[in-house]
Amino acid sequence: MARRSSIQGDFKLRGLLRRIGNEMESDLRPAMVEAANLVLATQQRLIPRDTGDIEQGLEAFVSKSGLDAQIGIRGKKDNRHFFYGRFLEYGTKQYVRGDHTVAARPAHPWLRPSYDMNRDQIATIISRAIEATLRRAAEGA
Repeated sequence: MARRSSIQGDFKLRGLLRRIGNEMESDLRPAMVEAANLVLATQQRLIPRDTGDIEQGLEAFVSKSGLDAQIGIRGKKDNRHFFYGRFLEYGTKQYVRGDHTVAARPAHPWLRPSYDMNRDQIATIISRAIEATLRRAAEGA
């Protein structure tokens, strides 16, 4: 249920960033952490609340390389415990159970909108980090 995010693009750029990350301190991971926390805060603000339990299951994880991030409900245990999050996100349809009808529940999206609302800011944060890292690598520092 976690929103998975990663830097996509030219394989040469990704390879270069990985090598730089191994050889020197990269600005990419702190930038990705900042971007992930921005999306996480928006998710926590947008998520529909009944008991507020599902908000406690949200977390942001950034890989050591800084090239991958997962934001939302992570792990088997949390996915099982907060399974109803997908019903909040996508809604349900009306169905018949026994001799009565269970009404449809409307969708209340919060995963995708949390990313969409911050897309421009995330791109700016990551672009600056890539530029700074590449500039430092070019200077040989």
